[in-house]
Amino acid sequence: MKLSRRRIFGLVAALAVIIALGAALCFPALERHYMRKQAAQDAVPLNLAAEGLRAALERYAPLPALIAERAELARLLNNPDDATLLAMVNEDLRQTGATVKASDVYLMDISGRTIAAASYREPGSYLGRNFNYQSYFTQALTGDLSSFSVYGTTTGERGYFYAAPVEDGERIVGVLAIKFNISAFESIWRGADSEFMVADRNDFVFMSSRPDWHFRAKRPLSDATLRLIAQNLQYPIDRIDLLPITATPLNEDAQQVYIEGEPRESYVLTSLRLNDLDWTMSALSPRKPATLNALNTLLIAGLFASLALAALLAYLLKQARQSEALAREQEAKRLLEAAVAERTADLQTALGDLRQTQTDLIQAGKLSALGQMSAALSHEFNQPLAAVKSYADNATAFLDRDRLPEAKDNISRISKMADRMATISAHLRNFARRPQQATGPLLLNTVIQDALAVIDMRLASEGGTVNYTSPTTEVWVTGGHVRLQQVIVNLINNALDAMEDQPNRVVTMTVEGTTLHVRDTGHGIEPAKVANIFDPFFTTKAPGKGLGLGLSISFNIVSDFGGALSAANHPDGGAVFSVALQPATPLEVAAQ
Repeated sequence: MKLSRRRIFGLVAALAVIIALGAALCFPALERHYMRKQAAQDAVPLNLAAEGLRAALERYAPLPALIAERAELARLLNNPDDATLLAMVNEDLRQTGATVKASDVYLMDISGRTIAAASYREPGSYLGRNFNYQSYFTQALTGDLSSFSVYGTTTGERGYFYAAPVEDGERIVGVLAIKFNISAFESIWRGADSEFMVADRNDFVFMSSRPDWHFRAKRPLSDATLRLIAQNLQYPIDRIDLLPITATPLNEDAQQVYIEGEPRESYVLTSLRLNDLDWTMSALSPRKPATLNALNTLLIAGLFASLALAALLAYLLKQARQSEALAREQEAKRLLEAAVAERTADLQTALGDLRQTQTDLIQAGKLSALGQMSAALSHEFNQPLAAVKSYADNATAFLDRDRLPEAKDNISRISKMADRMATISAHLRNFARRPQQATGPLLLNTVIQDALAVIDMRLASEGGTVNYTSPTTEVWVTGGHVRLQQVIVNLINNALDAMEDQPNRVVTMTVEGTTLHVRDTGHGIEPAKVANIFDPFFTTKAPGKGLGLGLSISFNIVSDFGGALSAANHPDGGAVFSVALQPATPLEVAAQ
């Protein structure tokens, strides 16, 4: 179907709209792909942060039990009114806390009252406070190592607590607790590419690289949960707030989340469950890189699509131009054909006349060659005729004398002379007849031998020698027997003419492959005349000795066979004419 330029532009515009709509539809899926990829990348720093947090917690875990083994702690618990011992224990705990970089180290009796603490010099010291409501105290009092995260209602610090029982023999006489500030972990997280948060089993955020997310619940807390928090004084009830977060799953461990506020924030959230602590740690990286990657991908795809559309537009416009040019060309061709048709008949007539003229010239050339050999022909026929007459007279005389054997011998000689003249006549008749135009497989040596039989009459009359050795194998070429024979006769005659001033004229003929070389030892061809040697009516012979058609006719004959006739000067003197013929498959040679 041919498209006009208007339709082409409309088609390309429609494709552009389809591509744009496809890009808009693909954008959400592409953005989710990059968010999942971003979440997979965030999993690496999240695991490192989680392992760092767990390693720090595990570093403090054995300290309460080691400190609780000190004998002076059990003595103080048994003698709480010993002021000297109390002062020594307070100072010892202070130095221990400074060494291990703990926020506080304090000793409680079995009632939960703090009797000694590393912070004994500070205003917000735990001295005198009772922590029998804390789970870490009750668990340690039963002989277990316990841990607990809490917002310090006394100091205002968010801390993590480890506690161990203090034993006197087999009797538990108190509890030793150690607290460290969890803000140190958050300072390490700040400045990273992602934000971090840690939430407990109730999805309550108690650690985060963002201070405004502290003590905020990721989901509404039940009344029972709030009562439990208030009972344990784990977090400040008056500061608990809801973190307005909405999430859309991306895969099993990743979500796309929005945190409402001014401004509204969008993140890719990757979570890691810390089962041993019953916490969930999350890394939140901004969604913007995933959006930019999706936009860049669509932009690159759009660029390639634009290039493809531009190429398509150029191709279609080119086709349209070619169609228009073809229509103009066809119209011009129609007009040209009409004009050519008027002259075709005249040209065909002229061509027929030209072919007839060429045939007549070929025939004239052969007759001319026969004319040049007329003296040789006369000698060739007169000699056998004279012999025939002599043998006939002798036979008559022998018959008159009844000498039959001698008469038969003379009659036999007469028959041989007749056969010789018939052979000469057949060669001449075959050479002189008009050739057919058909070509086919020929035995090259057979054609050469027939040509030599024709030229023998001139050699016998004028003298001269043709030096030729037949090929050891049969050489099949493509051509016409009579016409190729004429070419060879022409070349040999020309070679003999080129050596007419030499006493010993020798023409050398050799066959190389399917090429026949005819060499003379004359003066050669003048370099300036080599290019014109095959032109009609061009001759190097004296006036009256040639029309200059022999080589031109021979050149055209060889060209009709698909071969080539060339001329060159031999390095040792003289000229070499080469007839290069096409090879042929051996077949039964048809009569030419």
